[in-house]
Amino acid sequence: MTDKKRCKWCVGDSLYEDYHDNEWGKPVYDDHKLFEFLLLETFQAGLSWITILRKRENFRKAFDNFDYKTIAGYDHSKIEELLQDTGIIRNRLKVLAAVSNAQAFIKIQEEFGSFSNYYWAFSNNKPVDNKFEALSQVPATTPLSDTISKDMKKRGFKFVGSTVIYANMQATGMVNDHIMECNFR
Repeated sequence: MTDKKRCKWCVGDSLYEDYHDNEWGKPVYDDHKLFEFLLLETFQAGLSWITILRKRENFRKAFDNFDYKTIAGYDHSKIEELLQDTGIIRNRLKVLAAVSNAQAFIKIQEEFGSFSNYYWAFSNNKPVDNKFEALSQVPATTPLSDTISKDMKKRGFKFVGSTVIYANMQATGMVNDHIMECNFR
């Protein structure tokens, strides 16, 4: 696939290229997958996404295959176990946020029928198709990510600043930020 044009941010690393080609920017409506991306994005705060991608399978194992119902019930013992796991990001506040975010995620499901219903309503249930010519045009935040971030924080989510939420919107396909020349648009 060397003749394909990709967004420049992923070129040169096979893991990044695979993620770009097969996941990034594709709409996700499944609650389990939405939680996976949310958990990973919150751990990414302040770090590079490639760092998280390289640890993704370790996160999957450590966090019970991203089962938010199980994570919502993690106790002190499980949290301490996670903080000893060298395969993940061992930040106490982020580990605690994973638990409280799982609890908030379940509350949203109860209120809206699914997290997907809640999340996608912010974009009128369809992806925002940006038409950027260059990576330099892609923003770190938007008014929409500001709105989602504020609402999620109000509902008890942690590590969901506007930048994290915008990255999550890109990952889950709420926004299509593949540059115009990218063959994976």
